[in-house]
Parts: sequence; C-alpha cells; structure tokens
Amino acid sequence: MVKKIILCDCGGTQSLDADGIAEATGAVCSKVHRALCTGELGKAAEAMQNGDQIVIACGQEKVAFREQASDLGVDELGFVDLRDRAGWSEQGDDTAPKMAALVAEALSPVPVTPSMDVTSEGVCFIVGPGEVAYGLAERLADLLAVTVLVTDDAQPMSRAYDVVRGRVRQVRGALGRFELKLDALQQIEPGGRGSFGWSAPRDGAASQCDIVIDLTGGTALLQAPQKREGYLRADPRDPIAVERLALDASQLVGTFEKPLYVRLQESLCAHSRAGQVGCSNCLDICPTGAITPAGDHVAIDPMVCAGCGECAVLCPSTAITYEDPTVGTLLSRMQVLARTYRKAGGSSPRLLVHDPHGAEMIGMAARFGRGLPADVIPLELGVVSGFGHAEMLAALAHGFARVDILLAPTTERDALLRELELAQAIAGVGRLGLIDERDPDAMADLLYAQDVPAPVAEPVLPLGNRRQIARLAAKALNPDAGVPLPLPENAPYGAVLVDTGACTLCLSCVSLCPSGALIDNPDKPQLNFQEDACLQCGLCRNICPENAITLVPQLDLSDAALSQRVLNEEEPFACIECGALFGVKSTVDRIMEKLAGSHPMFASSDQARMIQMCDDCRVKAQFHSENNPLASKPKPRVVTTEDYFGKRKDH
Repeated sequence: MVKKIILCDCGGTQSLDADGIAEATGAVCSKVHRALCTGELGKAAEAMQNGDQIVIACGQEKVAFREQASDLGVDELGFVDLRDRAGWSEQGDDTAPKMAALVAEALSPVPVTPSMDVTSEGVCFIVGPGEVAYGLAERLADLLAVTVLVTDDAQPMSRAYDVVRGRVRQVRGALGRFELKLDALQQIEPGGRGSFGWSAPRDGAASQCDIVIDLTGGTALLQAPQKREGYLRADPRDPIAVERLALDASQLVGTFEKPLYVRLQESLCAHSRAGQVGCSNCLDICPTGAITPAGDHVAIDPMVCAGCGECAVLCPSTAITYEDPTVGTLLSRMQVLARTYRKAGGSSPRLLVHDPHGAEMIGMAARFGRGLPADVIPLELGVVSGFGHAEMLAALAHGFARVDILLAPTTERDALLRELELAQAIAGVGRLGLIDERDPDAMADLLYAQDVPAPVAEPVLPLGNRRQIARLAAKALNPDAGVPLPLPENAPYGAVLVDTGACTLCLSCVSLCPSGALIDNPDKPQLNFQEDACLQCGLCRNICPENAITLVPQLDLSDAALSQRVLNEEEPFACIECGALFGVKSTVDRIMEKLAGSHPMFASSDQARMIQMCDDCRVKAQFHSENNPLASKPKPRVVTTEDYFGKRKDH
C-alpha cells in the first residue's frame, strides 16, 4: 500500500518543501494545503478514499480527521505533527531536513507492546474517618461493592455498604488484585436498639479488593502511591479532591490492558549465587517495590510495575529488558531520524529526548515562542527514565552531534543521573546533558545557546543487547583509544584484579561467576578472565575467602577484552604414587608443613604421605593400611550341609 503524506502549512505559518520530504522519505507527498482542517477538509476526504495509507501532517485537529475517517469507513490513519513538534524554526528555511526526519519516523512501523488483561469487578475498600468515608461510600454504593474501614468512632447510618473498624497493617498489589492485612478488626453487630455494637477485635484478618481509596490523610499505604493503579488517595479535608475520587473510582470497573513493560530472563540475573548477594541495582532503584529477591534471581510483579524502565538501564547483565519500546525499536527510530536528516541535506543534528510533558513544552514553544533550533530533532518516549547510557551512546554513534534529555517534574532521576555520568565518561561531557526546565521559552533559549560539537565522522548502527550496543557505540566514539577508559564506581564494565600472593586458586569465584567471565582450566591450576563478559556484580569479591579480588571499573575497547587472559596460575602437584597432576603445589606443600607430624591424623610418615597423593591413590592407601577406615568386619563363613552333619556327630 502506498504511503501518502497530506501536507498543510497551517495558514502559511510554516514553510514546507514537499519535493524535499518526498525525496528523503520515499513517500508520496500531496501539494501543500493551507487550511486542510477547515476550508480544504474535502481534500483530506478525497485522499482517504483513494485506498492509500494516509498520514496527515497535523496534530492539532486529530479528532476532526478521525471522525471524518470513521464516516468514510477508513480504519488506518496516521499523523505527524510538524508544527507543534517544532518542525519549523525561527531559523527559517533550514528546517527542511528536520521535517523530513520527523515524517520518516512517523512512517516507521511501531510494534505493539505486550500486555495482560486486568479485571476489576468493583470491589472497593475505603479507609478513613467516618464523616468523610461514609459520604463517599453513599455515592459509590450503587456502582461498586463498598466496604468502609472507619478509623474513628463515627457510627454508620446506612447498611447500603459494609462497615468495619480496625487498623490497616499492610496493603499489597494493584488494581484488581489488592491484598489487605488488618489488625484490631471489629465488625458491626446490627441487632438491638441504639447505636450499632462491635464485635471483639482480632488481629491478622486478610481480605482482597479491586480498588483502595485512602482518606486517612497520613502516610500512604503503598510505596510510590501515584504510580499504583487502583490506589486512590486524597486529603479528607479537601471536599473537591474527595469528590473527584468518586468519579475516578467509578471508572475502574471492567477489563483493562496492563502493558508488560519489562521482561526478565532469570538465567542471566546476577543477583545472588549460593547465598551470596551480588547485584542489587534493580532492587535498590525500583520506585514501586515491584521487584523482590527470589533466590538466585529477582522476581518482577507486572501488576505493580509502573514502567519507569530504571531497572532495565541499570541491569548489568541485560536480564531485564524494556519492552515499551524495545531497545531495537528505539535504535531504529533514532537511526531513521539521523539518516533522513542527513539525506535531506542536514549535517549535524541534535537529539532532544522527551516524554508527553516535554511534548507539551515543545508544542508551546513552537506555537507561541521561538520553536526549537532547526538542528534539534525531538524524540518522544512514554518515559525518559529508561533512556540509559547504551541508548545515549547509540544516538551519538548514529550521527547525532549531541543528545539532551528533557526532564519532567515527575521523571525518576536517580538512574538517569548514574547513566549520564557513565555515558559522559565514555563519550565526553560536551555531547550529553539533562535539561530541567519548566518554562518552554527558557528551554528553547538554552538549546539555541548550546555549543554543538562535531558528530562522528562515520556513523554506525550498533546492534545486539544493551552491552553490545554500548561497546560498539563506544568504539565508534573513541576510535583511537589506546588504553581502557576509566569509568565511575558501580559501572557494569570493568576488570578483575587478583592478588596472586593471597589467591590459593580455590576457584570459588569461578563457581559463582554468573556471566562466565572467570574461567578455570581443567588441565592445570589456572584462573582465567574475559573482561568483555564481566558484569562487575561483586559476587567473586564477596565469596573470595582470601579477599584477593579487586574490581576495577573500566571499558577496554581493544580486542584483548574479547579473549581470555590468565589472572593467576601455579605449578600443579604430582602424585607421589602414580604421578598424576592434581591440586596446587604450593598449597600441598603448605598443608604438609602445617599438618605432617603435628596433626593426629597425619602423625606418622605413612599417614602424612597421603596428603601428597591424588584421590584415587589416597583411597587405595587407606584401604590397604593397618587401620583401614574403610574396612568392615570379616565376612561370615558360609554354613554348609557338612557343618550340620558335623554338629550331629558331636552330639
């Protein structure tokens, strides 16, 4: 199906080069309309009825065009907002490459994020003082199955909903699957005259619900409450906020799609081995508490996950990957933007990564202010907190001269700050930055005042997982790196140093290494290391009984990092009986020095010799020794018929 771009210059407020866009994107462009959403609306209808795949270059009037498409029976309709994405600029005609890049990105396929169904049947739990909670319950009782946990002595005046009294000990879960633990629980005893009576209090009561409404006015019952679907909270002293909760709660009944933001491959997780804790990045950074330890790996509750993506960017082993969008999709979008920009005649584009809040700021700057500079291309994501060092480096490797991330007031920043520091250590400080501005004009002014460095001479397309992408991009950005690049603490790349004087080659580190970076040699006492595979998780350092291991955060871009090198090796010991090589000579000699002649088990020279034997010869020596620990009582003689006859003769 032919893709056709329907262009409009919004009443002459922007200049569009239809031929340039068509040549750079490979799409068919219409003539440039002047008032497509009003006086020329019929032209849009004609284009929709031609059977082509239509993309309308307007974001402001999406509703009108969609209604028109619905009336015409057209299902697929795309949009690209050139005006409010600052396709134009006060810099004039230099915006043609940028517009072509924005159109090309809009034509790129967008994969569907995996999701799961969440069902809410409207079971609602309200907790708070009776004066407020009862009024809200009255309004919701006809729509939801309401239970009120009153936190004071206020008596209910209606039996249209359930009322209990007590204390909330714990709340877990999210919309459709909340689990409650209650203490001092008392239920109403409805019999008799006067006020209702209460049952005896009991602790440890458990219950479930679909929606939780918190009117306590105190500390939230859940971690990161603003990110927990189905958990509604308001100050009980604010009647407008409480009234808004009634509307919000009434909308939370039915079946909803919950995106599966992240995917976990447990076998790659470096959280723990043999009871030793290594990496805990995701556990420490998750704002909602969706990630919990589960033995050697972690577990992620998809119902609680809010999709910030911080766990994925900090995961050193790529066990956690972000799915909204996938890293492959994101890299493809960036590559399309950079390649199309250059194809349309541009040379040094800059990338501005933003979320929906940033889109509003860019739109305001474009509609009422200077707009963005002609070389700044916006890239919208659902959240920017999942844009890590691998994505930053990949954007520079694609040919962007600089990458900036526009923060929103609600952006999770902890992981971003760590990832920015890591990316700057690899690519340089002047190429990357964060913009924390809430004023659209100030944001635009900052971008206009930036010094723009030169992009890479030969853009590349990094592929693979995030570790591979980061390495390939780093090589493109540092083609002449002769020594490893020093990295900040907690970086996921680095070397392992071994104190050979302390190391006994027990190889405990090898058995616990989750990525196979530490390797033994089955033929001789030797500890090998492959730096490219090292996660710097710290398991080897934590398990080493001699404290002989040190981690060195660095990025070695040479081919030597892809092959094994020897960290420590020693001469093996030859069995004094059969000559087979086993163990480490220095270790055997040290044991002989400490035990022979002093330990009761090795008091005699023959017993001491067993220390110098391989396993097979040691067993043989013990079997034939005078005090054989493997010996049993002599086997009883088999009784024969002659024995019975002999006994009869004796009698």
